[in-house]
Amino acid sequence: MNSKAYKDVLILITGGTLDKVHDTVSESLVFGGGGKTRVTNILKSGRCDHPRLQVLMQVDSLDMTDAQREIILQAAMAAPQDHIVITHGTGTMDVTAKYLDSQIGDKTIVLTGAMRPQSLGKSDAGFNLGGAVIAAQTLPAGVYAVMNGRVFGAKDVRKDIKAGRFDV
Repeated sequence: MNSKAYKDVLILITGGTLDKVHDTVSESLVFGGGGKTRVTNILKSGRCDHPRLQVLMQVDSLDMTDAQREIILQAAMAAPQDHIVITHGTGTMDVTAKYLDSQIGDKTIVLTGAMRPQSLGKSDAGFNLGGAVIAAQTLPAGVYAVMNGRVFGAKDVRKDIKAGRFDV
């Protein structure tokens, strides 16, 4: 494959479990602060250095508002890249996928996240992020989610809380 076939990928970071760390004082999962993201470490461990990163926010998706979804939409629309991955919490990933669907024109948007923080090890974060980067480069324009080795169209994103995974 020649270099012109590679797609320029932007990763928009919005938070979610993927980016959380263990706070030893509160004994809870929190964001690292200062706009730091675990996505950089995940990409580095996979020797993947081509995506551009932009931290939009660091929120738990259960707390995400439509105003924040609008910020995500506007950032995606303003980006020069047509292939975009959005890291997102799994709790309302389906809501954001549906919010973005039919508003993104000729862009390919892929949401992904993790069921366990990357910082704690034994996480699905790297697997899901790698799948999302590949999916963003190869899928036709539209909104998708990549979780657990599957690609879901925006209307089909569904988290099975009991099974702890995304499923059809």
